[in-house]
Amino acid sequence: MGKIVGVSIRPGDKICNFDAGLFVLSCGSHVIVEAEHGLEFGTVVTPPRPAGEEESEIRLRKVYRLANDEDIAQYRKNVELEKSAHTYCLKCINELGLEMNLVSVRSLFEGTKLTFYFTADARVDFRELVKMLVKAYRVRIELRQIGVRNRAKMCGGIGRCGHVLCCSAFMNDFEPVSIRMAKEQGMLLNPTKISGLCGRLMCCLAFEYDTYCHLKSEFPDSGKYVRTKMGYGRVVRRNILKELITIKTDEGHELDVGLDKIIEERNV
Repeated sequence: MGKIVGVSIRPGDKICNFDAGLFVLSCGSHVIVEAEHGLEFGTVVTPPRPAGEEESEIRLRKVYRLANDEDIAQYRKNVELEKSAHTYCLKCINELGLEMNLVSVRSLFEGTKLTFYFTADARVDFRELVKMLVKAYRVRIELRQIGVRNRAKMCGGIGRCGHVLCCSAFMNDFEPVSIRMAKEQGMLLNPTKISGLCGRLMCCLAFEYDTYCHLKSEFPDSGKYVRTKMGYGRVVRRNILKELITIKTDEGHELDVGLDKIIEERNV
């Protein structure tokens, strides 16, 4: 592998790395790349850079060629096709009374297939809908039901941290997230505080879970009695990031003590 270039397939989508090969590229260059379902039109958003030691061992998809005027015209045609198909599909869903929410419509670069992504609470019989779409567009039609997390990934948005949603910015797959992860990190178990735009637990809860578990293993458990250089008392709070514990002495005073000041731990 020579150089790596960052390409955005769709505006707002995450940046994907491709093998630039021998092409001379710069930010704003339009390219045709090898994507998961065939060739795709994309725009260079990060300039080519040498592959790192670890990156050189990863097999990346390649930049197939530079986009020409015909490719740009085809891309614009696809954008209009997707908008038209989205509007028409919504109309058909209302006419048929289907209980489903259309999320997005994606066209293959060649314009030979349209994929409609939707969410629904239950299984949907969309056979009549497919017939109406095939009759209107005369291309292959696929309806794909997705979950609410995938919907957030496709639509994008801003999280409560003020940054672009992790799922749409850089995540490839969704990892399981549990309420235990929030507990281990000392977060308030308020659904409005630990849920993302999708309504599920925030993906970022999994990012630092292992680190918190490792750091907490070096702390005395809450309720244990410890002898420190500052006195003897019971552990009432732990600050993982600052590496501090708060102990309550027999006199009722609370003291903040660093881990390096602990001399001995006792159960009673």
